Amino acid sequence: MNKKPFQRFLKRVIDVCGAGFGLVVFLPIIAFTAYKISKEMGSPVFYNHMRAGQNGKPFKLYKFRTMTDAKDTNGSLLPDAERLTHLGQKIRSSSIDELPQLFNVLKGDISLVGPRPLLLEYVPLYNHEQRIRLDVPQGITGWAQINGRNELTWEQKFTNDMWYVNNWSLWLDIKILLVTVLKVLKHEGISAEGEATMPRFEGTHSIVKERCGC
Repeated sequence: MNKKPFQRFLKRVIDVCGAGFGLVVFLPIIAFTAYKISKEMGSPVFYNHMRAGQNGKPFKLYKFRTMTDAKDTNGSLLPDAERLTHLGQKIRSSSIDELPQLFNVLKGDISLVGPRPLLLEYVPLYNHEQRIRLDVPQGITGWAQINGRNELTWEQKFTNDMWYVNNWSLWLDIKILLVTVLKVLKHEGISAEGEATMPRFEGTHSIVKERCGC
């Protein structure tokens, strides 16, 4: 991507215009969702968590809250499946929980398209091959998201992310954005099999060499 400065400039222009347009168009949905969460789950409305951006730079990611803070008798958070509310399930299945990230795009924290920004605590677990995903801006959607999303294993996700980094172009981003719209409408890949969301990343020794639909 560093060898394509003009395309990188256009990518940022598309990010700013796209995020700004999206916030205007989806403002009624954002406002209504915030109201429903506040009414049914209380405050806070947004889930804010530190994530690793490009080059591992920490930033605060914005999402709508879909889970309660229910804890067990030891003070530990209950499993995701037990904290995910009925409203939260609807918000996640429609990908509305991702809309606040348009603010992150405007701020320059992330792009519309790129590898999904993961937890900071995962970064030390990346092997040498996996660290390549941090060489580019992270994104709301990406190659892994249109090729299985949370139905993929972590190894498959990283394989898709690395393919994206090595084959990036502005036209690839446009393709990903268009396919993402179709995936969202079909509600595909919301959760991993047997999980309410996605199991934690525990690290891998090597990448599984798969074609990843590339």
